[in-house]
Amino acid sequence: MNKKHVAVLMGGWSSEREVSLSSGQGVVQALMDLGYDVKPIDVKEDLPLLIQQLTQPQRPDVVFNALHGVGGEDGVIQGVLEMLRIPYTHSGVTASALAMNKILSRQLFERHSIPVPVWQVIPLAQLKKHHPMDFPYVIKPISEGSSRGVSLIFSQKDYEQALHEWNFGNHVLIEQYIPGREIHIAVVDDKAVGAIEIKPLSGFYDYRAKYTPGHADHLMPAPLTPEEHQKVLEMAEKAHKLLGCRGISRADFRYDDISSCPTFYLLEVNTQPGMTPLSLVPEITSYYGLSYNQLVEKLVESASCHALTIP
Repeated sequence: MNKKHVAVLMGGWSSEREVSLSSGQGVVQALMDLGYDVKPIDVKEDLPLLIQQLTQPQRPDVVFNALHGVGGEDGVIQGVLEMLRIPYTHSGVTASALAMNKILSRQLFERHSIPVPVWQVIPLAQLKKHHPMDFPYVIKPISEGSSRGVSLIFSQKDYEQALHEWNFGNHVLIEQYIPGREIHIAVVDDKAVGAIEIKPLSGFYDYRAKYTPGHADHLMPAPLTPEEHQKVLEMAEKAHKLLGCRGISRADFRYDDISSCPTFYLLEVNTQPGMTPLSLVPEITSYYGLSYNQLVEKLVESASCHALTIP
């Protein structure tokens, strides 16, 4: 049987463009190894051009969405593909938009009893006037990925530097800093596969630590008790299903195991997990017997057009 014709969307115009190109290159190689007919597309902020690339000289059977960040995992590109009626990988419009917006997703998690850090959204002008909560706290963009724009505020110096570097809009997500451990869960086809713990060698798990070899230790599987492991997997699965995700997702937690009441706090769900050499979902699935190429093939073969609603 002839293999499908797959267009791989990569690049884009977000702050995560370079990460997306790395993910896309890995996916293209995997698809070629698997015998698919592959068309890489470096996506620009040009809708007529993209439609031309997706329809001429022939329409692909499937689009593999390897885009990250704004435009790629927030429902925008998903809406285009729905309009073109081209099956695509990963989550649909609704789940992508909800997960990318940290305000809406956290409201949903709180409503369904999934712990999240204490948080608030304030105007940037207000943040410039005074500290919104006691040290330490965290400031984040409302809709970015790969830890872009994230700053840990432990001191006045941290605060001043974060304000100087801020370039992510006029509103800021403020959250309580959660001490403890960095735990990430891979969910594949609505089932949590496993947990990995990340230990940055300095600072926190920021953009550099995520994509530069040697800047963080990966503990796979995460050194959790069976009870802890089961609990955090159940939380990740629940969040994935609440958002209406499809294909794969990655749930990012902080585990405060220092306090008298150890608690997993969900920070966010990523509907377009990276597929780079250092990305966590392929590392987790590979540990449990699903190779990178097999994961790519599973996503392609389960691709569809769909309009998901929240349960």
